[in-house]
Amino acid sequence: MKMSGRKTLAIMLAASFASAIGGLPFNTLPILLGAMVDSLGFSVEQIGLLGSLCFAGYLLGTLVAVVLIDHLNWRWLTLGCASGAAAAYAMSSWLPATAQLPLWAVVGFFAALMTCLGMRIMGEMANKERALGMRLGIELAVVAAVLFTLPSWVIAHFHYTGAALMLAAIILLLSLSAFALPQRQDFMGEGEPSRGGSLLSRFRFSPAAYAALAFFFLFGAGQIGLWAFLERLGHGLALQPTELGIVFAVLKLLGGAAALALAVVGDRLGVRVPHVIVLLVLGTGLLLLGKADGFLMYAAGAWIWEVGFTWGCIYQTAAIARLDRSGRSIMLIPGAFALSSMVGPAMAGQLLGQGFGAVLWLAAGCAVIPVLAFSGLLARRLNGHGLEPAPVVMPG
Repeated sequence: MKMSGRKTLAIMLAASFASAIGGLPFNTLPILLGAMVDSLGFSVEQIGLLGSLCFAGYLLGTLVAVVLIDHLNWRWLTLGCASGAAAAYAMSSWLPATAQLPLWAVVGFFAALMTCLGMRIMGEMANKERALGMRLGIELAVVAAVLFTLPSWVIAHFHYTGAALMLAAIILLLSLSAFALPQRQDFMGEGEPSRGGSLLSRFRFSPAAYAALAFFFLFGAGQIGLWAFLERLGHGLALQPTELGIVFAVLKLLGGAAALALAVVGDRLGVRVPHVIVLLVLGTGLLLLGKADGFLMYAAGAWIWEVGFTWGCIYQTAAIARLDRSGRSIMLIPGAFALSSMVGPAMAGQLLGQGFGAVLWLAAGCAVIPVLAFSGLLARRLNGHGLEPAPVVMPG
């Protein structure tokens, strides 16, 4: 379907805001769990189970998305998922501890559907790197604004109850983007039936698409493992809490800026060069972290690494979208990322006893292999099948 630049931009913005609904629960998870400990007297074991059930609901949502999203009205889906997640948060603000487990699983389920919908729409854009960069940049901007107000203003005065109600209100506000979303039929792939097909057929992708998902999982596992213990490296360098606060505040802003910068660059660099750049940027960040002996080198290493990680996620997501003409495999990326979030910290934790250098080597190894795959064999497959992106005209 051909669209004007203004129409394309409106759809990309709407899909980004819908996707931001999916990103909110997980980006705010540590703060909310901490508030539950302080406000509701939850034990560490209880909040750990809450986090696990939230991820379990998220994984289930990604699988359901592959089966159902191409059969549903996307506007009603957004409104329904937003209403479900907001209602779960609202009920969580006043129901007892025994009711929290299913509510958090429900939040994870609806969040996954929203993330998958945003990626499904962006994966159909001709300039996938630009679209996916805009999606992540807008999502991180929304998250940064929420994280700025949630701990210092809302939780400090209204505790967990206020935080849960605030997130419910934000999700409902973001759901207004549904009215600018495209019709599902406008984005069905050529020859893709809107009805019919067995359940297993919905997961029938090319072997290259499944291989790309596996490489993306490996990439995420190594980097998330490092992320989980990045604060511990700064603590080991005897950095002050204010210094660590500066590092992580700027890091989030840089992640959003890096995503938006890629949205400007788009697909101009082709399919091979971006992955090589990702490896060079990530390697520089890891090297600085490994050599860090104080605030400046630690901060520089963390910030450069964050840029490489953000770019790597976007470029690899775009490659997966190009390898699968049906557009469905991209909806498994949130699930692969969730699995990475489970496996990565566990692997890094086992290695941490050997020193932080082992964790850095884990992150490096988990970056090299996927980057070589995407820039080599998979890139040649893309070029061989004539799947190079067509430029899309954008306003301004």
